[in-house]
Amino acid sequence: MILEVAVLNVRKNEEKSFEEAMAKAKKIISSMPGFGGMEVRKSLDIANQYMLHVKWETRAHHTDGFRQSAEYQDWRALLHHFYEPMPTVEYYSDPIISA
Repeated sequence: MILEVAVLNVRKNEEKSFEEAMAKAKKIISSMPGFGGMEVRKSLDIANQYMLHVKWETRAHHTDGFRQSAEYQDWRALLHHFYEPMPTVEYYSDPIISA
């Protein structure tokens, strides 16, 4: 299992609309092969910032599977207009330390 991580900077005053759109988008991504779960957390320090964590069986499930799918176009249509700037996505390995 790998972890996809992105810091999402949402346009100011659009947080509520973003959260509603993300709830819809969750249904899209959770149906994809290799999907292992996700979390979206709101920053306690920056009002319009969120942290996205998505677990995938492999990196390819995200890059070659989800990102190349028709479902990704629906995800983009729901969410990408909220971001300023567009987020950078990074990938992390299985935990090397776990509690």
